[in-house]
Amino acid sequence: MGKSTATGFSLMETHKIKWNNMKRPVLRTKLCDLLGIEYPILSAGMGPSLVGERTSAPAELVVAVSEAGGLGVLGAAGYTIDEMREAIREIKKQTDKPFGVDILLPSQTVANGDLVIEGAHEIPLREVLKTLPEAHYNWMMKIKEEMRLPDIDVMIKLGTSLTRPHAAIKVCIEEKVPLFCSGLGNPGFMVADAHAAGMKVLGISGNTRNARRIAQSGADLVVAQGHEGGGHTGRIGSMALWPQAVDAAAPTPVLAAGGIGDGRGVAAALAVGCVGVWVGTRFLASVESGALEIQKEAILKATDEDTRRTYIYTGKTSRATYNRFHDLWETSGLDPLPFPTQILLASGIVEMFTKANKAQYVGPFAGQISGLIKEVKPAAEILMDMVTQAVDILTTTLMENVVAKT
Repeated sequence: MGKSTATGFSLMETHKIKWNNMKRPVLRTKLCDLLGIEYPILSAGMGPSLVGERTSAPAELVVAVSEAGGLGVLGAAGYTIDEMREAIREIKKQTDKPFGVDILLPSQTVANGDLVIEGAHEIPLREVLKTLPEAHYNWMMKIKEEMRLPDIDVMIKLGTSLTRPHAAIKVCIEEKVPLFCSGLGNPGFMVADAHAAGMKVLGISGNTRNARRIAQSGADLVVAQGHEGGGHTGRIGSMALWPQAVDAAAPTPVLAAGGIGDGRGVAAALAVGCVGVWVGTRFLASVESGALEIQKEAILKATDEDTRRTYIYTGKTSRATYNRFHDLWETSGLDPLPFPTQILLASGIVEMFTKANKAQYVGPFAGQISGLIKEVKPAAEILMDMVTQAVDILTTTLMENVVAKT
């Protein structure tokens, strides 16, 4: 797995040797004991941004983060049930360290039950788009014609974890995944079954109300993600949300997310009472990330002001790197379609822009921390940089710069 170096070792193997041969810093919280990990850093379970894209958090990233001492989380939102099982088994082949799997659990999808598939397991997106409301479909075709964009060729996989959440949960339980993560929705309904199988359960929230609800449902961990975060995100800033979520979810431990790109963010999260961090955008710009190169480049070029919180990609509020697709949508006069229908419209348009090499109309889900990221690095190096900086802050820098007495 991964690119070979001059020594013949893969990139991940080279970094594993490097970290094992040096004195490793110590950074532990009760999260480490709960999950059986060395460092309280989890890579977010980032799925594909749109239909047809590779997951942003593939097995390679999961293994790299877990082997480095954190906990990697597979972004399984775009996988079929069989693909998800295969990816889980691939991770197990490459590491014996704990890892997680992230799927989306929208309440209505869970309540409606799994999609029953008859006939073909893939259908052309261009055919499905014809079923959109007339105004939305006509607008898309108008853009295609005016900008002379290529045809849409991507296929939609039926039976993904998004449309078959109960089957996806069953696979995670059967495969004894150490940590189940619900990237959207409340996982409370499956906690008892997960615990019976020896699994831990994590849910993500953007406000204190949902943080409390997830904790009271029996989840082992709550992630409080601030407004700054990439992907689906809420309205409350991280530094306001984290301590309030810690109080609301107590005694359930809380991890911080949203705006964490280095050890300073890790130290800040620990200072307000969080037991660890859930990091997305920084690991999106890693060697092992499944993001397209054009997407990684967009993150490197972005400043702190170059992301937008918008409905255009999924129908729910999500943060992505600003691009000219945002401008097109704002002048369309259209309302976003409900989740997940809006994903189909956005997927069709972005695919046409990507095929036409119109990079100025393409941008990935990413957080405001993008402005801090200047280099694509191996995930293990990113994690160790965070740990080293956080340890230095907590053991040295604060004592040198702050005088505190009781």
